[in-house]
Amino acid sequence: MDQDFINSLYVRQQACASCPSPDAVVNWFNELLGALFPDFSRQRFNSQREFELHFEKLKLQLEQILSRNPLKAEREATVIADAFFDNLPLTFQKLEQDVTALFEGDPAAKSRTEVIRTYPGFVAIAAHRVAHELDASGVQLIPRIISEYAHGKTGIDIHPAASIGNFFCIDHGTGVVIGETTVIGDHVKIYQGVTLGALSEDKKDAKTKRHPTIGDNVVIYAQATILGGNTHVGHDSVIGGNVWITRSVPAFSKVYYQAKMNTAEGESDMIVFKGQSA
Repeated sequence: MDQDFINSLYVRQQACASCPSPDAVVNWFNELLGALFPDFSRQRFNSQREFELHFEKLKLQLEQILSRNPLKAEREATVIADAFFDNLPLTFQKLEQDVTALFEGDPAAKSRTEVIRTYPGFVAIAAHRVAHELDASGVQLIPRIISEYAHGKTGIDIHPAASIGNFFCIDHGTGVVIGETTVIGDHVKIYQGVTLGALSEDKKDAKTKRHPTIGDNVVIYAQATILGGNTHVGHDSVIGGNVWITRSVPAFSKVYYQAKMNTAEGESDMIVFKGQSA
């Protein structure tokens, strides 16, 4: 084997000798999820003090992961870890609301325990809530490792920077994609195959809002595709399955499909509504 090739790989190994492995990040997330929801816990605690020490261990592990992250945040690892665990009660409250949304939004759900233990939507949302909190603190790379772990486990791809409101429900979930600058309101429900994506893949647009905004109380059915940073879906709307939307939808709309319309300028898109029109 070429010696120069071996040498170059060795230099890379040495440069990242202390980098936290994806497995270490994933193990930390799973232990945190188990501490929040005993359905996922791999251990049982004999006393409250033992449980408190477990949280202290999780906090120390996060500090170590952050301090070894090759992409450093502006704030110290200890400060970020302190803030994350200080905000953990609010994160937990949001997750409890998400469980409520999943349970109430699916007639097949028999209990909250079933939702927590078996629903891929819950795992994906839980990973996002944790990853988003770290992303909002300026942490790079680690949130993506968490979100990609959930993506591989559930088939649901949510960028850590996406802003998602309360009582969020992903039903079934396989193939869902939620892009980086997406903004989702409260009480939103989406089904499998939904894409909330960008119209542009140009690198120069990386710092612009490229993904849609979804208002409160919106339902988006399977395989719907909504694209563009200037695309807003108004509150209390229903987006039907398989539609392709690249322009805004008013509040209280029902979008059934997108058809082609012949105009003097040529062929263009026409969104078919029930209720308010575009």
